[in-house]
Amino acid sequence: MEFVGSWRKVMPYMAMVFLQFGYAGLFLLSVASLRQGMSHYVLVVYRNAIAAAAMAPFALWFERKTRRKMTLSLFYKIVALALLEPVLDQNFFYIGARNTSASFSSALTNVLPAVTFVNAILIRMERINIKERRSQAKIAGTVITVGGALLMVLFRGPVLNFPWTKHAGSHAVTDTASHSSGCWLLGIFMILLSSFCWSVFFILQSHTLRSYPSELSLTTMICVMGVVQSGVVALVMERDTKAWAIGFDMRLLTAAYSGVMCSGVAYYLQGIVIQERGPVFVTAFCPLCMIIVTVLGSFILSEVITLGRITGAMIIVVGLYALIWGKSNDHMNQVERDDNFEKHNSFELPFTTTTITKASNLDHI
Repeated sequence: MEFVGSWRKVMPYMAMVFLQFGYAGLFLLSVASLRQGMSHYVLVVYRNAIAAAAMAPFALWFERKTRRKMTLSLFYKIVALALLEPVLDQNFFYIGARNTSASFSSALTNVLPAVTFVNAILIRMERINIKERRSQAKIAGTVITVGGALLMVLFRGPVLNFPWTKHAGSHAVTDTASHSSGCWLLGIFMILLSSFCWSVFFILQSHTLRSYPSELSLTTMICVMGVVQSGVVALVMERDTKAWAIGFDMRLLTAAYSGVMCSGVAYYLQGIVIQERGPVFVTAFCPLCMIIVTVLGSFILSEVITLGRITGAMIIVVGLYALIWGKSNDHMNQVERDDNFEKHNSFELPFTTTTITKASNLDHI
């Protein structure tokens, strides 16, 4: 029993760490494929088609007895979820990554927890009491995170050389310099817009799972609807039929990896953890992905690392972990309240009518 209890406590953290390694691979593979000329509209269609094909058998088998019936309200939510993440978020992100770099896009995506936190406050999913330390930590963490993101955007600084980047230094500078300032600003705007859509997706997913707690089935339906919607967008935006051609190359690897790992598996694990810890907790592990992508991006893709980006990223990490500290205290308080409630109900003695009347009078005082 103790082992099961310990595993349940550790599982959300392990799942999120695992996903960050998966997302790191997505950043690197997608940037490499987009630089080779792959259409991001086509990539989104293939990614969600592969994710749906991979997750459907598991959903049909494991949730065949527990799956609830489709309702009109649930259908609308699935349409909205597919529009937010597979269509808007993924396309915006790919445009941003193509116009910046893998390391920069992964670092700027760290504003996601702060955006999710603000959105959760606006729709009253998060409770704020300015007198409590955990609320102060969450607010301060959000402000610090936004400040770090602004520093990354506004301050470049000198290029930092590492032992593994010296052999490709001139290539890296040339590669980064190939982006004009206009394209770079477009990339920044698209990444921020992508983070906003992703944030709303997490919140709506959390809300949907309350009435439809079948994570595998919901994941499959989001991906299927994502194929339909992104397919329409791709047919309108991508007129060149050659863009749809795909072989046993980097394009297929990117579509397969991102579909199975970053759409199928990610949606499922995020759904499980969201039900237990909430959407802000799920988004709070981005810094690990940033560290992995920064190191591998400079080594594999010869990307430039500047002082401004490193400094801004470190500030974002500080803000994020202030936010995590506040959220972890929220969770601990909730667990304590639940435990006290269970103990109270377990050892509660029968009440007489007189006792109940006295207790209600005390509650009104």
